[in-house]
Amino acid sequence: MSQSRTGPQARAQAVLDKAAHENFPVAPFFLPRAWRTDLMAVYGFARLVDDIGDGDLPPGSADAEVLGLTREQADADDRSAVLDAFEADLRRVFTPSRGAPRHPLLRALVPTVRRHKLTPEPFLALIEANRQDQLVRRYADYGQLLAYCELSANPVGHLVLGITGTTSPERVRRSDMICTALQIVEHVQDVAEDLRRDRIYLPAEDMARFKVTEADLAVPRSGPAVRALVAYEAERAAALLNEGAALVGSVHGRLRLLLAGFVAGGRAALGAVEAAGHDVLPGPPKPTKLSLLREVGATLRREG
Repeated sequence: MSQSRTGPQARAQAVLDKAAHENFPVAPFFLPRAWRTDLMAVYGFARLVDDIGDGDLPPGSADAEVLGLTREQADADDRSAVLDAFEADLRRVFTPSRGAPRHPLLRALVPTVRRHKLTPEPFLALIEANRQDQLVRRYADYGQLLAYCELSANPVGHLVLGITGTTSPERVRRSDMICTALQIVEHVQDVAEDLRRDRIYLPAEDMARFKVTEADLAVPRSGPAVRALVAYEAERAAALLNEGAALVGSVHGRLRLLLAGFVAGGRAALGAVEAAGHDVLPGPPKPTKLSLLREVGATLRREG
């Protein structure tokens, strides 16, 4: 198998390094080492799946080759084929009789899955979300977007609860609100980037209501209608965050601080969008570390 291009081990580390650029801390230093290891294993899986679905792997990527695709398939940038191969490798994580997983990020996932008796469903949902991205590039209404978030975001919360041993029906419900909100926040921040991929996650029904066309999203700066639409979607995300935030007060210790970080990351990002006048077309407004810390403190006080 060719290793002349960037090898999968180096690519795996590059994927994990993206954690530093997320809106929220993925596996902060104050958590127990075992939790950090397991959360980063899950992050590595989720991030690589997104990279495959977004076409962010280099042409002819060694990631594709290590999953068993031929050189021709790897060079063809067939995202669906790579996702299929990745799913087949994921199933090795849960079925040892099929052999060890081929990809290093999936090999790293094996002890996490064993330790916490995780099931394949959340991982398969994340793969399915990226399959959907290959077929669905516009969303008619908010309900369709929420259904997408059930695949693309909510499973991550289920895995965090599973790793920390805190799963309950009410916590899952609150977690789903937070994860969906964080996904919508990303969509709001990344309107221009998504459009370059020929995807629009702003519901068409809302675009029509605010008289926003696709052409209005393809310019360097947002006009008043686009800003109003972005503000509306940001308010929806904020409402979900506020309702889900009770999850923070339902747990204790370092997990409480971690979950407060997730909520605060969303709130700080929304604050950055507001500070930019809801003009997201020049690029995603990003929160500062200071604003994130302030939101963590405010969330802990509010949900205490």
